[in-house]
Amino acid sequence: MASTTPTVNNTSFSNGQQNYSFALSILTSLFFMWGFITCLNDILIPHLKAIFTLNYTQVMLIQFSFFTAYAIVSLPSGMLVEKLGYKNGIVIGLVTAGIGCLLFYPAAGYQSYIMFLVALFILAAGITLLQVAANPYVAILGKPETSSSRLTLTQAFNSLGTTVAPIFGSVLILSVAVKTSEELGKLSQSELTAYKLMEASTVQVPYLGLAFALFIIAAIFAIIKLPKVEASALNSSGENESSSNNKSAWQYKHLVLGAVAIFVYVGGEVSIGSFLVNYLGEPFIAGLKESEAGKYVALYWGGAMIGRFFGSITMSGMTDKKKKNIYSGLVILLALVLALYVTEEYQNFGLFTFQNFSKTLTFMLFVIINLAAFNLAMPNPGRTLGVLAMVAGTLVIISMLTFGAVAMWTILAVGLFNSIMFPTIFTLAITGLGKHTGQGSGILCTAIVGGALLPVIQGFFADNIGIHHAFFIPVLCYVYIMYYGFKGHKPVIAK
Repeated sequence: MASTTPTVNNTSFSNGQQNYSFALSILTSLFFMWGFITCLNDILIPHLKAIFTLNYTQVMLIQFSFFTAYAIVSLPSGMLVEKLGYKNGIVIGLVTAGIGCLLFYPAAGYQSYIMFLVALFILAAGITLLQVAANPYVAILGKPETSSSRLTLTQAFNSLGTTVAPIFGSVLILSVAVKTSEELGKLSQSELTAYKLMEASTVQVPYLGLAFALFIIAAIFAIIKLPKVEASALNSSGENESSSNNKSAWQYKHLVLGAVAIFVYVGGEVSIGSFLVNYLGEPFIAGLKESEAGKYVALYWGGAMIGRFFGSITMSGMTDKKKKNIYSGLVILLALVLALYVTEEYQNFGLFTFQNFSKTLTFMLFVIINLAAFNLAMPNPGRTLGVLAMVAGTLVIISMLTFGAVAMWTILAVGLFNSIMFPTIFTLAITGLGKHTGQGSGILCTAIVGGALLPVIQGFFADNIGIHHAFFIPVLCYVYIMYYGFKGHKPVIAK
């Protein structure tokens, strides 16, 4: 990938300052869509596991196929974006993702696991192109010192997509219980045909709807005007980088270490999310049905949304304490509404007791701890990353060592602390790359392949030592992220 830093031409002004509000607003739709689509994999996993009678290692090929696209497509996507422009790259990415969604129709109709994996790869190729274009684009649309906060805010809408997707998927995909081979044998031919059609439609209808939405968004992006992005020899602080003799982004140690951090972060986050439905279904954890467990996955991904809103507030440099408190209060209210909806404890308002609202109050306790962690580490992004990684790792260890409600809620709460990790690692890693920012972005997006490899490794351990203790894989991931946050992100040029 050619080393090019994206910068923005003057397009509109307000009191001498560029105004990118419209561009940032329309870009949030992309973050929402790819979050929604990516998180639907967590619902597909238990569904296809039951249909095709797969073990954990085999079913994790879903994540392998999806995230392998990042390793294969990221660098070519960077070259494509550099040649055609960020806007055209976004349109092509949306159309490619839409085609991938359309392929779910024949895959479900023929009940072919291989076709599902191919469709997922094509879908992910489109998402990869969107990531390569949108992440650095958002980072440079504004003041460099608030790039982490800005990317965190747009990533919060990515988390909104991941929050809605499990609820959506649980209703449409997991609502039909998959019959065993013994149960299928008892059906007449007409009943068997009707069942297979119904089973296929649970996947076909949602993905056809997604394809339609992606094509519509692509058409919108094709006709709107966005600030033009072109190459420039500017570094992240907006100053000329004439003194730099570096020939490649690989010479920046903090970028290389950041790529490893992205690899383990995505791998750890996806590993946890991929196993949640089955984990919460275990009798020694919560014993939930798949459709019910799928809704609780929304708390894991919704926690990331809540945390990202907190992060965008505390890391934005906002000095007005009154405004910060109001915004934080609104986020807490959002968390409360989410918890009440998922747990369905809103039905108990007529009789308010701790027992009736124990699940909601438990989640809210972790929300308060999350906000406290942000305030403890603010406003330094590296320190914030380290503190949150330390808490996330601790929560996973507690879940591994306990059972029942404690194991359930500690693993769900990890999402709150995952929140700002990706945008913070990304912005820390590209800091000071100057003309090599484009190449650095491609390297970081390639590292998202961690979401392909680590879930398969965890699946192997889940098959051999049990799903409960296989979560040691994410623990190791958070240990490294903690190191990167406290020390590894500091810019040092590799020799």
